Amino acid sequence: MVWPVWLAIQGLILAIGFTPLVTRAIPPQPPVLCNEKACLVSNSYGVWGDRKECRVSGIVYPTTEEELRVAVAQANQKKQKVKVVTGFGHNIPKLTCPASPSDSAVVISTSRYNSIIDVNTKDRTVTVDSGVGLRDLINRVEEAGLSLVPSPYWEGVSIGGIVSTGSHGSSWWGKGGAVHDHVVGLSLVVPSGASDGYAKVIRINGPDPLFNVARVSLGLLGVISKIKLSLEPGFKRSITNSFKDDAGLEDEFLAHAQKHEFADITWYPSQHQAVYRNDDRVPLNSSGDGINDFLGFQSTFILVTSGVRASEKALESSRNVKGKCAMAATTGGYKKLVANGLKNNNIIFTGYPVVGRQGRMQTSGSCQHSPATTITSSCAWDPRFKGLRFYETTAIFPASKFRDFIKDVKKLRDFQPDNFCGVDIYNGFLIRFIKASGAYLGQSEDSVVVDFNYYRADEPLTPRLNQDVWEEVEQIAFFKYRAKPHWAKNRNLAFLGVQQKYCNFSKFITAKKQLDPQGMFSSDWSDEILLGREITKGDGCAMEGQCICSEDRHCNPDKQYLCKQGLVYAEARVCRYSGTQMFRVGLTL
Repeated sequence: MVWPVWLAIQGLILAIGFTPLVTRAIPPQPPVLCNEKACLVSNSYGVWGDRKECRVSGIVYPTTEEELRVAVAQANQKKQKVKVVTGFGHNIPKLTCPASPSDSAVVISTSRYNSIIDVNTKDRTVTVDSGVGLRDLINRVEEAGLSLVPSPYWEGVSIGGIVSTGSHGSSWWGKGGAVHDHVVGLSLVVPSGASDGYAKVIRINGPDPLFNVARVSLGLLGVISKIKLSLEPGFKRSITNSFKDDAGLEDEFLAHAQKHEFADITWYPSQHQAVYRNDDRVPLNSSGDGINDFLGFQSTFILVTSGVRASEKALESSRNVKGKCAMAATTGGYKKLVANGLKNNNIIFTGYPVVGRQGRMQTSGSCQHSPATTITSSCAWDPRFKGLRFYETTAIFPASKFRDFIKDVKKLRDFQPDNFCGVDIYNGFLIRFIKASGAYLGQSEDSVVVDFNYYRADEPLTPRLNQDVWEEVEQIAFFKYRAKPHWAKNRNLAFLGVQQKYCNFSKFITAKKQLDPQGMFSSDWSDEILLGREITKGDGCAMEGQCICSEDRHCNPDKQYLCKQGLVYAEARVCRYSGTQMFRVGLTL
């Protein structure tokens, strides 16, 4: 029986926006689970690993740098493939998935290699073990009266994972919003010859030729063991969200990024609304003890998230666009009411501006840290409880091309605004800013990053409502405007031709061959990402973004999803529903 739309709306409000004062939650499960026969590597969203494609014979848990070196040496002697996992597992592509067969691969986990956080207040630096979690690092730095300036929005990551995948916050000021641009030194464990004990530790700092190679390395050069980051004197931030019509978005984003140090913009296309975050540092003695407890990262009742998922599936199967729009409007209203999780004085939202210490005003993720005393709530996407399941597309544009991207998305939106409600149920289009970097796999110019989440079906061949819209937006970004994909996010098609988008890509490959000549840290899965290889096309391959359709069979013709050209970007090829809905809005392509 399909839930009434109003019940779905109420459930979604609870799932995304409401957390009771007292909840008892279970933390996410580790990314590697073992039995007496083998270990299974997966990610925390449950979108891969569930089909046992990432099975290995064992896992190693080093606690010191020497134990880490020994683990690499033993794998080198045995000629095993190696992949590194952290204690979190939030990467979306299969970068941590080793090659098969299982007896030729080993996984090294840094989840227990997390004891050292050495703050040097005189030099304003911190040196950490690569397995240290971001929240633990931030707290230690703040205790010392200092602040880590770049801060990704989600704290369920390790410092090694952050740096190796190019993770970032939002800023064009100073050194910028990318964490790797605040690295001043790091150490790598790499394979070596018998005279070095089959593995060695190399120390890399700014003048070293390997510095720009190693700062964003995707785990493909070796195992990061230590990272040294620059810090600044402790400061506070003041945040005010400004709600505007989106009519001037393409002309205003640039000035907004230049005016505010930690600016971002959240765009809700179906609602014609843009939320500009006016976010700047203020002196440490400024009044306020605010915190950013982002709604989407709070613990949520398990019964609520599973109910919301059931409701969204019902709306999908009945092709109820209006139901999704009602969800988007109500959710947006609630987010505005509670400032999307910003809290004055660490309690509730009482009004703007919200002022608080740097370490509490950007990075959040309270669902990661709840005590597992009684299972009543969890992170909303925890796959054990059939909660939210979604795609995340992240495209990184040269600032000069972003205006035209916005205009194209608006053209697509204006064909039928209701078709964009699905993305506005989640977080709309999150627009952030990262500065030009010297890292070979970083951004070579000041860039604008767009993230958007949207519904993902339980089974790969199940069609999604308005899926052609998101496929066209995706192809406009990555192929028309040649945006770069975030290395730890995206569907596989986003990486097609990625090597041509980096001017220093060949230098990275040359250095990789020098450090890892046998390809110990490579796999077929990571090669799909790094080298942008398209799989052999087969029936249904476009439904999960494994390929771009060129024939109807690449979609799902049995469900009336056929391969069609884009509505705004004619070169796009998307899986579009060919039933009555398209004729109602006058689109016959």
